[in-house]
Amino acid sequence: MSILTLSHLACGYADSTVVNDLSLSLESGEIGCLLGPSGCGKTTTLRAIAGFEPVIQGEIWLADHVISRAGFTLAPEKREIGMVFQDYALFPHLSVADNIAFGIRKHPERARIASELMALVKLEHLAQRYPHELSGGQQQRVALARALAPSPRLLLMDEPFSNLDVELRRSLSNEVRDILKARGTSAILVTHDQEEAFAVSDKVGVFQHGHLEQWDTPGRLYQTPATPFVATFVGQGFFIPGNAVDFESVRTELGVIKAKQKDFKEGDVLRVLLRPDDILYTPGSPLTARVVSQVFLGASTRYQLALASGARVEAAFPGFVEHHAGEQIGIAVKATALTTFSAAQI
Repeated sequence: MSILTLSHLACGYADSTVVNDLSLSLESGEIGCLLGPSGCGKTTTLRAIAGFEPVIQGEIWLADHVISRAGFTLAPEKREIGMVFQDYALFPHLSVADNIAFGIRKHPERARIASELMALVKLEHLAQRYPHELSGGQQQRVALARALAPSPRLLLMDEPFSNLDVELRRSLSNEVRDILKARGTSAILVTHDQEEAFAVSDKVGVFQHGHLEQWDTPGRLYQTPATPFVATFVGQGFFIPGNAVDFESVRTELGVIKAKQKDFKEGDVLRVLLRPDDILYTPGSPLTARVVSQVFLGASTRYQLALASGARVEAAFPGFVEHHAGEQIGIAVKATALTTFSAAQI
């Protein structure tokens, strides 16, 4: 059953519409993510779901109830929706235990619930500490536990890891996913960090200029992007020109490549998407590219390459393969089928 449905949603501020014709559905127990660059409308959408911003048109459903439509906004405190803010918004004068229990002050089992949640987020030993005595990661877990205490039907998280260093973000994003899955809590996360989105989420929505480009699993976003923007925003992607040979093959300067799509005809002018892992280092290959630059990443070496036409692509070769700028190296295309778009779309 869908826990959250946005139907042809439009929302914004004052006379400005930020998000247009947005439709998506989140199933019960799923974790979704709104992903995109700054100013694309993801936080505006989250605030509309929370009830902080009115809806211009369309509807927001929580399970089988409309909670927002044009002219009607159910009050945030009546929505059974929890919120984890970017700055955590902990009460400085309350202990960890009291912060977590703040939203259930009148619940007869307040102490038990707070104790269970402290154990879930691994903070039992810090129950009497105050926010200023905690690390950023510990504060984030307190904020998460506090939001979960009233057992919300849906949890919203606005850039919850943005104040943390890179390593802590990675470990904590995995922890948060485990915690939400353990409780069966449905959630929506907002972030501009692709790695974070993929680590936490079952479904990801990619936004651009207030428009939802694609709502899909992380794997399908990467493997079968619906638009050129998704193709280049999710994972690194580069386009090379090609012409359709028949309904499923494209001739490019890297040879004839099978296409995933089969909706074009012979002679169509296309652009073929290449990912860094689509190109193999192949010494002795008649197909070559000129090294523009290289970056050693430990497990792999990332190369920027210039093809004979001047088109540039990137390749990730395992381990440390040292070639200098200007050298010609042998390459091959690994993928058996690649994503293509009409040249007019690029």
